[in-house]
Amino acid sequence: MTVYTDEESRTLRTAVFGAMVLVSTAEPGALDEESHAGIRAMARFSPQLRQVLGAARPELPAGSTADVENGVLAALRRSMAILAAKAPTEADAFPSAVLAICEEVASADGRVGAAEDAVVGKVRAAVTPG
Repeated sequence: MTVYTDEESRTLRTAVFGAMVLVSTAEPGALDEESHAGIRAMARFSPQLRQVLGAARPELPAGSTADVENGVLAALRRSMAILAAKAPTEADAFPSAVLAICEEVASADGRVGAAEDAVVGKVRAAVTPG
C-alpha cells in the first residue's frame, strides 16, 4: 500500500476535484448533473486512490479564475510526478481516469461546448507525460 504525505494527498485531491470544477464552470450548465457525473466517473480510480481522494475535503487554489486554473493544472502535473515516484501503476492509469472524469462532466448536459473542450485539452496537456 502506497503511503502519501498530507501534502501529496492534498495535491491529488486538488488535481482531481479541481479538474472537474474547471470543466464544470467553463460554460453554464447543469452543475448538479455535472457533479454527479464526475463523482460516478471517479470509480475509474483504484480503490486506494479513491480512498486518498475521499479522505478530506478538496481545496482549490485561491485567487482569480486564471489563478485557480493555473493552480489546478500545476496540481495535475505534480500529481503525475508524485504517482510516477510512488505508484507507477497509478501514474499509468491516472491520465485516462482524469480525462474520463472531465469528459463525463463536460457531456453531462448532453453536449460538450467549445469552452469545456478547451479546458479538457488543458487538462490533457497537464497529465500527458513528456
